[in-house]
Amino acid sequence: MRWLPVLYVAAILAIEPVTPVQWPVSFLLIALPVVAAFTIGPAGVAAVTLFTVAFEGVLAGTPCCAGRSVGYLWDRHYVASYLSTALVGALGTALAAHRKRQEKQLVHAASATEALMRTLLRPLPHEVGHVLTAGLYRPAEAGTMIGGDLFDIRATRSGERAIIGDVRGKGLQAVRTVADVLGGFRQAAYEPGDLGQVCARLESRMAREAAEIPDDELFVTAALIEYDPLAHRVTVINHGHIEPVLISRGEVTTLSGPPSLPLGLGSLADESPVPVHHRFLRGDVLLLCTDGLIEARDVTGAFYPLLDRLRDRFAGAPTPEPIDVIEFLNTDLPAHARALHDDVAALAISPHERQ
Repeated sequence: MRWLPVLYVAAILAIEPVTPVQWPVSFLLIALPVVAAFTIGPAGVAAVTLFTVAFEGVLAGTPCCAGRSVGYLWDRHYVASYLSTALVGALGTALAAHRKRQEKQLVHAASATEALMRTLLRPLPHEVGHVLTAGLYRPAEAGTMIGGDLFDIRATRSGERAIIGDVRGKGLQAVRTVADVLGGFRQAAYEPGDLGQVCARLESRMAREAAEIPDDELFVTAALIEYDPLAHRVTVINHGHIEPVLISRGEVTTLSGPPSLPLGLGSLADESPVPVHHRFLRGDVLLLCTDGLIEARDVTGAFYPLLDRLRDRFAGAPTPEPIDVIEFLNTDLPAHARALHDDVAALAISPHERQ
């Protein structure tokens, strides 16, 4: 785009000599300041305008241009061209100034939004309590951090507790719900009680959020886990979310269990969510992800084969760490799907070897 004004002038110079005198192509230079306004700043557009007027005068006063035997420097048509170029230049300068202001506002808004999302989805430390951690977040909207996926992990007296979720909806309303869910989790995770009580507190918070908006269809699919380092056990409660994936001794399996309704729809269920316990030993990696990962499509429309790709990479390989799994997904997913149509979030954890 920065070379567009130069290319525009070059095109005019190329066709000027072969154009009949009654159609002087140099009049097309009138548009040059506007062309420049899309690529450079107001000072640059003002300079281009002065150059354009001078260049029009050179072309008009040169007898050889367009086969003329005499020049037309002060011909009324060319004088009108000079005035029109000056007017267009003034408008182009104003347009460039407006574009620059908008660019600054967009950069400021994007920076504020990114700072907000990074405050909500705080970078995961390498170690949290008795586990190693790594996380991945790729919003569907390129160039922004706005999304409706969430994850977090906290070290508590009851063990390491983590959540991953996917909010219904998009945009700023989804960001509000993300903030509410993460705030509720970060408070409930430290309070006394088991993982089921943590889920119950989040359910109550979602109900209050839905009433405040109001939105009768507000919900969040989520999976919550709790790791007990003494029992070498992980407890999972699945609220309508994708089943966690366990990488253990070269095997890749899903941790299945009875699903529950998403958070926010608990009042429709007759029973409380059922926790499921699984062995979780040193060398194991537990992967939690959102549906944006498994629903990413390639050019043929095929979904991302998460389990197959993990088996191809880690079956028979040395024991991976969470960062190895996340880095693999971060490079393998873009190779499968060049464009994402949904947010992607993933959280990988593994028992700490120094326990």
